[in-house]
Amino acid sequence: MDTVLPLIFMAVMGLAMLLYVILDGYDLGVGILLHFAPDEHKDMMVASIGPFWDANETWLVLGVGIMLVAFPSAHGIVLSALYLPVAIMLMGLIVRGVSFDFRTKANDKHKPRWNRAFAIGSLVSAMSQGWMLGSYVSGFRDDWWTWAFNAVIALTVPAAYVVLGAGWLIMKAEGDLQARAVVWARQAILPFVIGIAAISITTPLISETIFKKWFKLPGFFALLPIPLISAAAFGALWHVTGKKSIVAAGYGWIVFAATVLVLILATLGLAYSIYPYVVIDRLNVWEAASATSSLVILLVGTGIALPAIIGYTVFVYRIFWGKARELTYGA
Repeated sequence: MDTVLPLIFMAVMGLAMLLYVILDGYDLGVGILLHFAPDEHKDMMVASIGPFWDANETWLVLGVGIMLVAFPSAHGIVLSALYLPVAIMLMGLIVRGVSFDFRTKANDKHKPRWNRAFAIGSLVSAMSQGWMLGSYVSGFRDDWWTWAFNAVIALTVPAAYVVLGAGWLIMKAEGDLQARAVVWARQAILPFVIGIAAISITTPLISETIFKKWFKLPGFFALLPIPLISAAAFGALWHVTGKKSIVAAGYGWIVFAATVLVLILATLGLAYSIYPYVVIDRLNVWEAASATSSLVILLVGTGIALPAIIGYTVFVYRIFWGKARELTYGA
């Protein structure tokens, strides 16, 4: 039990973070794209994420909460090193939340300002998350090479979210907005591919631990399917966004699904790279874990909360399945 419980919470924390990236990632992507859309499409774009966006952030709270309680020593190191980008991300999320509601209540004169605020908050949040990911993977080192690496990921994450958000709009929208979403997705694919490739090449060079894991035989051949399947997914993205007939035939969901597949594979690759560390080369999962008695209590709480969050998420997505409709608010 002493050995297994930390692994269980490491897996739950990883699952929560992956679901956050996918679910809040697409609505952050839609928020970023709001800046590039004509005024007549902005309300529909917001409507497409309206029932989901706030609840999507629950997964971030769950993931960070598990780290705080299950791995307190790691939480202290991670949050101390990422204090500034976390603060910037939270400010971005606050701006998004405020502007989401205010844009609907504002008059025609002020509404464009709240639309810009929503787009800026989305972009700032996405870039902050990219910077935090780069810092974490690099082991919180402080040199120019690591800063450059962090900057690349800070640009890659918004590109990934834009492809994801455009894929969401392809599924939820119709007509001109759907056609624009296809163009947006195609324009963001290349930065997404370049960013993923740069991260894949650079990460082993930054960490000797990760280098040994990926390039030591026979592990190299066992891990080969991850880049190969990712390349196939990118190929599918490029093909579908270049064929309007495929989207018109009802297969536009492939854009969203292929992007999700890439993100899942990237997460699996990262999990393999850092295991068994919670903080790379500093704290492994067992060193960082709380006492077994504390983990047992947390397990009971997680056993209640996790199914409830999953059930609520599935319920909401089933209710609002299908094409988006205009959001309406009470007076």
